[in-house]
Amino acid sequence: MTSGTTVRPSVVAITGGYVVPVVGPPVEGGTVLVEDGRITAVGADVVVPAGARVVDATGRWVLPGFVEAHGHVGLHEEGEGVAGNDTNEMTVPNAAAVRAIDAVNVEDEGFRDALSGGITSVVVKPGSGNPIGGQSVAMKTWGGRTVDEQVIAASVSVKSALGENPKRVYGERKQLPSTRLGTALVIREAFAKARHYAAARAAAATKGEPFAPDLALETLVRVLDGELVWDQHTHRHDDIATALRLADEFGYRLVINHGTEGHKLADVLAERDVPVIFGPMFTSRSKVELRDRAIGNLAALAAAGVRVAITTDHPVVPINFLVHQATLAVKEGLPPQTALEALTVNPASFFGLEGRVGALEPGRDGDVVVWSADPLDVHARVEHVLIEGRTVYRWDAEAGVGRVVERAERFTA
Repeated sequence: MTSGTTVRPSVVAITGGYVVPVVGPPVEGGTVLVEDGRITAVGADVVVPAGARVVDATGRWVLPGFVEAHGHVGLHEEGEGVAGNDTNEMTVPNAAAVRAIDAVNVEDEGFRDALSGGITSVVVKPGSGNPIGGQSVAMKTWGGRTVDEQVIAASVSVKSALGENPKRVYGERKQLPSTRLGTALVIREAFAKARHYAAARAAAATKGEPFAPDLALETLVRVLDGELVWDQHTHRHDDIATALRLADEFGYRLVINHGTEGHKLADVLAERDVPVIFGPMFTSRSKVELRDRAIGNLAALAAAGVRVAITTDHPVVPINFLVHQATLAVKEGLPPQTALEALTVNPASFFGLEGRVGALEPGRDGDVVVWSADPLDVHARVEHVLIEGRTVYRWDAEAGVGRVVERAERFTA
């Protein structure tokens, strides 16, 4: 920069790297230009404006920030025990009205770990103890004093669970649902009530009559209207079949979470274009549902044409191990390009976030990660993370540690 040139901190150019946009071919010696938080140019011949802050990525790989499609970071804080666990409101089987956004603590150490793993966006969900667990929030992994300053969308889905977890929780209490039959009944009855509620609400509006809102049913109407995704926790193939059956009955947008035995119905899922968020992969066969767990199941799903994402289900597996699960999946037959899509564009599209995150292309947020090498190489390290054009994490080579921008810098930079 020559003397007298005005510095433009809102303009950042990541230059000289091997740029992998994910949605297009890689660019050797490419540049990613970010202006006012959004990507404005990607390519080999991008003109860097005078005064722009330059991040030299020569000899490095440059990718979009990863998107963790299913986790509990900030909601289930590591090492805090009961005091830091707000994952499930399990006092009622139908907790559709509760929202993850109301319990996320952005000072959870998991957010630091996310940055060290190249993750810039997360979909934080209630847990799987309830048949209907509540609403998920999509957010960035850095940026504000509270979750409100990091939100992409306050509600993107409603978490639901089939299988062992709700059966165990409520079975121990000797109440509905104590079986798979009862769990499906709770969901079915809830949507039947939501349909009736929507009709009654519309009739009241037509007549100009007052109508008392029910927050749980309002939420389920949003699912029926296609505004929110139905996020279905399920492992076994018979539970996946139940999830498909319920989706047929009520016509909502379905995403399968975990899908451990999804490969047994891969052709059905592909034909119906039902996505699967697969994982976590580093767990033991801790329950019956996981007896057919295998990393290669993900490759089988993808080979059948199922759109897939990968999850750590943090804190089940530490969130910074997200990319390592993708690496193992490649080892077990998943194509590398599919693995990168499963970490970026796919999870973004599952939740309607493709206008903001998941790829390096003009118009999306300037969430950019510089890696020392191909991120699917187990030796690769995150060296620089930008969220909306602001540096939020750097690798300190001299000290041999990664450093996150701390609170004081966060609010004054």
